[in-house]
Amino acid sequence: MKSYVFPGNIEESILSIGAEQIPYMRTSEFSQVNLESERILLDLIGCKDGRTIIYTGSGTGAMDAVVSNYVTTQKKAFVIDGGSFGRRWVSLCDYYGCSHYDYIVPFAKDIDYDDLEKCVCEQQPDVLLCQHHETSTGQLFNLHEISAICKKYGVSLIVDVISSFLADELNMDELGIDICITSTQKGLNVPPGLSILFFSAQLIDYKFNRNSYYFDFQENLKNLQRGQTPFSPATTIYLQLHARLKQLASCGVAENMKAVHNRASYFREICRKYNWNIPAEIPSNAITGFFVNRNKDKIFRSLIDEFDIFIMPGSIDGFFRVSHMGLQYEKDLDELGMRIHEIEQR
Repeated sequence: MKSYVFPGNIEESILSIGAEQIPYMRTSEFSQVNLESERILLDLIGCKDGRTIIYTGSGTGAMDAVVSNYVTTQKKAFVIDGGSFGRRWVSLCDYYGCSHYDYIVPFAKDIDYDDLEKCVCEQQPDVLLCQHHETSTGQLFNLHEISAICKKYGVSLIVDVISSFLADELNMDELGIDICITSTQKGLNVPPGLSILFFSAQLIDYKFNRNSYYFDFQENLKNLQRGQTPFSPATTIYLQLHARLKQLASCGVAENMKAVHNRASYFREICRKYNWNIPAEIPSNAITGFFVNRNKDKIFRSLIDEFDIFIMPGSIDGFFRVSHMGLQYEKDLDELGMRIHEIEQR
């Protein structure tokens, strides 16, 4: 199988951990695994003296936790709504009754940062919620611009980096981000099942709301001080995450991002070769989103049924997305381009 969806093809050494017997998690050994994972994670994202929470749950669970525990403590939120994942912030604010302003960015377009500043000034929010990379379109937003606006107007910055972490430049402390969110099945390239919250040092003693039993920040942070979780974790995925983090610590985040960037650049040349339009004004390294020209209704299923190849369909007819995470080589991308073009020509 060739996977161009998240997390992509996974190294055998990581996959094999999933086939091992599952150890008991309430031990000092498992605690050390989690504490070392936290140390490496904070280093990879540039969050000195911060903390993490690792939930057994999807990225949306972590977004839910941010809104229920933190956004509900603020008077007004400002949401950058650039696609289906930006709208998820809006839905969560609606669900928890948080006053919010929905700043809509057109499909695959970059933000007009002058207009964004004007709106932030007018709306006077306490917290801004955004994606670094709007995964539904492939558009990468400029966190330096967003951060500068938030700092200027004293707005707390919360960023979903689920698909940009380890693919695009990111340093929490330099950007002044209060909370970041990611998941295991994207840049970390391990199976789905865990979501990770990063807290800046400025929020360590913050008095969060307690609107969620399972996702309660205070309870999770207290348990993670000893490397444990308050409830049963997805033990095997924690072990796979730990093994992967040690690999990343060894090779370095810059080297990993360079490899992802090179794969993205290579596939975008293939898109140009076959005249496939890439709509994102500033695409993330994480994925390439593109429009095909013909037989758009056949491509997704034909790739699976005939070639055992998986890509991601988009929300717009004829729009597809290819991840550049995981094990992926130029010859694989050549084959992928050839197969899509072959289906187009039928």
